[in-house]
Amino acid sequence: MTYFVKKPVSKINKRAIASTLRGNELTFVTGSSVFSPKRVDPGSALLVNECEMDDDSSVLDLGCGYGPVGIAIKKAFPKTKVTLTDINDRAVGLAKQNAKRNKVEVTAQQADGYGKLGKFDVILFNPPQAAGKALCKKLLEEAKEHLNPKGNLQIVARHSKGGKSYEAIMEAAFGNVGVVGRQSGYRIYISKL
Repeated sequence: MTYFVKKPVSKINKRAIASTLRGNELTFVTGSSVFSPKRVDPGSALLVNECEMDDDSSVLDLGCGYGPVGIAIKKAFPKTKVTLTDINDRAVGLAKQNAKRNKVEVTAQQADGYGKLGKFDVILFNPPQAAGKALCKKLLEEAKEHLNPKGNLQIVARHSKGGKSYEAIMEAAFGNVGVVGRQSGYRIYISKL
């Protein structure tokens, strides 16, 4: 069953996992039909641990799943204003539970892409490979419209499994792209306004 659906129909099969992200020990409840239910995936962990931002940034965790990226960022940068979104309403429900569990205040809502969201200083994104390259390309290109002046988009991907093409899309959309972190074949790509 894919995680990229609005309303999963499978039984949820919840489990608790723990992960140290940006120096904080966090726990999450995950479930079936959400991305990476058995552990915080290595790409998301790298994105949390190596992304660049100021403590008072407004941050969008696009495609948040059960919330590890956005929740870990809020825990590490308490003054940030963090919004988590996902098309999967099960994932959003788990993200809300996990925010309470880890004692952080975030906004979590169901949205298909950017929906009617405003603008942010930072957009963090682990592109949903299961949704296909066309959708990922669209979300990367549309990010520019949802950033404040001097804002940036930071994504994580395996360089040899989609990352090279995402890097080219970001370069074309923003006129710049760089790498701010790498580990085990994953890279964090950043484009700035």
